[in-house]
Amino acid sequence: MASIKDVAAGAGVSVATVSRVLNDHPSVSAEARARVLAAVEALGYRPNAVARSLRTDQTRTLGLVISDVLNPYFTELARSVEEEARALGYSVIIGNADERPDLQDHHVRTLLDRRIDGLLVSPTDGGSPLMLDAVRAGTPMVFVDRWIKGVDVPVVRADGQQAVRDLVAHLYALGHRRLAIIAGPAATTTGSERVQAFREALAAYGLALPEAYTGQGDFQAESGRRVTEGFLDLPEPPEVVFAADNLMALGALDAIRARGLRVPDDIALAAFDDIPWFVHTDPPITAVAQPTGELGRAAVRALVDRIEGRGPESVTLPARLVVRRSCGEANGAAAGRVSAPAPAGHAPAPAEPGPDPKSFATNRSMP
Repeated sequence: MASIKDVAAGAGVSVATVSRVLNDHPSVSAEARARVLAAVEALGYRPNAVARSLRTDQTRTLGLVISDVLNPYFTELARSVEEEARALGYSVIIGNADERPDLQDHHVRTLLDRRIDGLLVSPTDGGSPLMLDAVRAGTPMVFVDRWIKGVDVPVVRADGQQAVRDLVAHLYALGHRRLAIIAGPAATTTGSERVQAFREALAAYGLALPEAYTGQGDFQAESGRRVTEGFLDLPEPPEVVFAADNLMALGALDAIRARGLRVPDDIALAAFDDIPWFVHTDPPITAVAQPTGELGRAAVRALVDRIEGRGPESVTLPARLVVRRSCGEANGAAAGRVSAPAPAGHAPAPAEPGPDPKSFATNRSMP
């Protein structure tokens, strides 16, 4: 294997000149740079990344800790992070917290020990002493999707409040009045905010969210199944179940089908976090879609700005409602129900077909 000395000899320059070329130092002449790069190519020389990191105090590596790699939303997020990082000359090491704060901190500690240049985190709970210590120590960090309140770290996320209002307006227009929610963990910002947005949207129509129609989930499919079974056992079950993430929606769908019920004829179903699978369920599921790929790319750019000494600001992108057929949109009985005009600024969103099934195989990210 060729060494840096071999490259220097082949180019007729000093080892120091080769090092300056490899580190893109501006003091090297164009002619010398060309000779060095030609020698690197001819000899197949590959710089020692570890040795370089010791000299420059940079590893060109980012850490990403996501909440659940089995969740298609986070799978797509991780892919967009890796693609953007690679385009900017960085590699990414990914840790899966599996919605466990202890596992999250394990990955954060491991990544910091590996001397990453910066850290992207989607926190599993509302506070982590380890991450707070890392922020105080000056570790470049950006929160993506979720965040820890009160921590001075840029946040890249989607704002789903308007999309939730659009969903409730859409359901109200279809005649639904008894709406229930499977909430995410209250310790997460996304878990608490989606419930609050849903409650406020219902209030705009004079509808309450009874305690019996609020089920506590954990962003996992099993909790969606369990909560939905409880809804179905009520003397007066809800007309609509809104799952605050995609995996809980799939669990809800399992529970409904296990009872021999049909969506939307017997009960309607909607979800937060659209995924390609929802186009292929029967019926396709109405959902709030986040700009996942754009979020991942924006998070990487914000982190690189922070690493390179620029002051990035938080980024908030809009989510949108994707109307399909799981809430009675194409059902005669639902279409015939009496509906009332939506409050100002809450007009129902137009129906959208969702992703093109022809592009499903090439555009999806799945575990």
